[in-house]
Amino acid sequence: MGDRHGVVQGNGRLRFDTTFPASRSCLQMAGSRLALLACVAVAATSGCSSSSSRPNVPTIAPARTFELAGFEPLRIARPGRTRIAFTIKQPSGVPLTNFRRGAGPHTGVHLIVVRRDLGVIVHRHPPIDADGRIEETVDLPTPGPYRVLVDAYPAKARNFQLHRDFRVAGAYRPQPLPAFQSTETRDGYKVTLVTPKRLHPIDPAFLTATVTDPQGRPAAFTPWFGALAHAIFFRASSLDYFHTHVCGANTPGCTSIFGGAKVVGRPTAPGRIRVGVLLPVAGDWRLFLQFKPGNRVVTAPFTLKVR
Repeated sequence: MGDRHGVVQGNGRLRFDTTFPASRSCLQMAGSRLALLACVAVAATSGCSSSSSRPNVPTIAPARTFELAGFEPLRIARPGRTRIAFTIKQPSGVPLTNFRRGAGPHTGVHLIVVRRDLGVIVHRHPPIDADGRIEETVDLPTPGPYRVLVDAYPAKARNFQLHRDFRVAGAYRPQPLPAFQSTETRDGYKVTLVTPKRLHPIDPAFLTATVTDPQGRPAAFTPWFGALAHAIFFRASSLDYFHTHVCGANTPGCTSIFGGAKVVGRPTAPGRIRVGVLLPVAGDWRLFLQFKPGNRVVTAPFTLKVR
C-alpha cells in the first residue's frame, strides 16, 4: 500500500473540511487565481433554489483537525536525554488509538526530531500505549531550535504529518547547509551517492547509494523499522518533509506517493541500493540516508538541489 508523505505548515495541524462537498476538488484546483474564483462560484451556486430570489449560500463550519495534544516538553534546559510525549487528538476530540500494524515501514508512528539548521536528526518508532499516549526518550546533543515531526499511520486511513517546535537552551550558532559531496563516511562506513543531473519537483527519480564497511566490503543491510534503509528529506529553512524507503523481499510495503506519482526503493547488488526521490517543491534539501549494518544505525547526510 502506498502512502503520502508531505509537510504540515503553519500551526502544525492537519486540516479536513468535510462540510462542503465541493471543497476537496476546489482545494485541489486552487493553485491559480482563476481556479480559486471558480471555487467561490461553486460555493455560491451550489445552494441556489428556484423558490428564492437570493442565493442560499451554505454556512461552512470550521475545518476539523488532527493535532498533537499534551505535548511535552516546550523548552529544554540543557542538551542531553529528553523525554518527548504527546497524544494525537482526532477531529472528534478523542485520542487516536488504532494504528496500522504489521510488516513494512508504513505502520505506527515515525517520530523524527531535526534541528532547524538540519545539523542533527533523530529517527524513532516509539511504542503507543493503549490510550494513545506516545512517549520516547531522545538524545539532543546541542542547543538550538528543533522540530518534532510526527508521521502517523492510522489503521483505516492514509498517513498524515503533524509537527511541534521547541528549543534546547544554550548558545546556538546555526551552521550553513554543506554543499553536495558524492561520498560521505560515517562510523567507518563509506557511502557513495550517484544522482541524476537534475532533480525536479514532483518528478520521480532515483539515486544509487553504494555502501562499504570499514574493511572495504559491501555492507550488509539489516531490516530496521520495517525497511533496509530509510531516506528522510527536509527542505532548508521551511523544513518541508518527505520520506521514502528501501525494501527487500522480507520488508514489503515501501511505495511512497505524492499526487499521482510514486516511488519505491530496492537493493540492486550487495552493498548497493536504489533510493526513490519524490520531492514536492524546489529548493535545497538535506537527505538523511539511514541504514543498520549489524547492531548500529548509520546516518549519511547529503545536500540535494531541486530545481
